[in-house]
Amino acid sequence: MDASSLVAPVDPSALAQVLRPFGEGEGLPRDAYVSPAVHQWELGAFLDDAWVCVGRAQALDQVGAQRAIRAGREGVLLVRDRSGEIRGFFNVCRHRAHELVQVGECVRGGQIRCPYHGWVYELDGALRGQRREPEPRGLVPVRVEIWRGFVFVNLSGSAVPLAQWLGDLDALTAAHDLESLQIAATHSYELVANWKLVVENYHECYHCPLIHPQLCRVSPPNSGQNYAGAGAWIGGPMQLMTDVETMSFDGKSGGRPLPRLSPEQRRSVFYYGVGANLLLSLHPDYVLTHRLEPLAPDRTRVECQWLFHPDAIAAPGFSPAYAVDFGT
Repeated sequence: MDASSLVAPVDPSALAQVLRPFGEGEGLPRDAYVSPAVHQWELGAFLDDAWVCVGRAQALDQVGAQRAIRAGREGVLLVRDRSGEIRGFFNVCRHRAHELVQVGECVRGGQIRCPYHGWVYELDGALRGQRREPEPRGLVPVRVEIWRGFVFVNLSGSAVPLAQWLGDLDALTAAHDLESLQIAATHSYELVANWKLVVENYHECYHCPLIHPQLCRVSPPNSGQNYAGAGAWIGGPMQLMTDVETMSFDGKSGGRPLPRLSPEQRRSVFYYGVGANLLLSLHPDYVLTHRLEPLAPDRTRVECQWLFHPDAIAAPGFSPAYAVDFGT
C-alpha cells in the first residue's frame, strides 16, 4: 500500500480518545463500524495486504480437491496439486474472468475447468487447452502458507513471511498440536454486525454473567489475562473452575485431553485473535475456531469448527456434541 492508503478514512479528531494511554482510551468512533469507505479501506489494509486464514488444510484432503473462498475483496481458488501441495489462484479464468468455482463450493477433479468457456488448467495453474487465443496464459497465483494445519493466503504478495507475522504465537500454541487435530464439526452463520464488533466481543467477558451464565459456571469471567509478545495476535488464558474438565454444560469432557498439555495448561482455555479474521479458543480437549469473513459494514459471515485429536474421534461412541452444543 502507498503511504496515503495507510491512513484510515476516519476523522483524526474522532480518534483522539481512542489513542489515549491504556486504561484511559475509548472505543472507535461510529464511522469505523458503519462507513462503507472505512469497510473498503479495512479490506485492503487488514485482509489484502496481510495474511488471511481461509480454513484448514484438511478440507483439501486429496489430490484434485478444489475449494473456492473469499479473502478480502477477492475470490481465491485453493487446490491440492499432484505433489500434495496446496496452491492458491485468483478464482477467475484468464479468458474473460469468469469465476472458476462458485465461492463456498468444493469440487474434485484432475483439472481446473472454466464452466463458461471451457478453458482447462492443470492443478498447478498452467493452461492446458486454449480457445482461439494467441498466447497461453496460466492462472494467476496467490501466495499460500500453512501454519499448523491452517491455510493462510496473502493477496498482495507483500506481507512478511507467515512465521514472522505470527511471531510468538507458534510457541504459545505448540503443546496443543494444532496440526494433528481433525475437524469433527462445522457450523456457519451470518451476523448483522460489523466484523470488529465480533472480535471485540470475543476478547472481553463483561457480558458473560448476563449473556453466558453457563460459561461462568465453568470458568470465572474475571480470570482472563493477555500475554505480551511479538506477532499479529492478541490474547491469553482464562481459568477453569476447580471441579471442571472442560467447557461444556456439565463441565465434563466427552473427548480426551490433548496429550502434550501440561497439568497447568489443562486447567485453562486460551483465547487468541489472529490477524483480522481468525479466533482460536484452545480447550484442554478440543479447539474451537471462528473464521470471519467481513461481507459489508454491517454483515459478517462466521465459520465455526471444532477440532479434536484423532484418537478422541476414533474412540467408540465419540460425539462432539458436548462441545458443539456449548459453543453454539
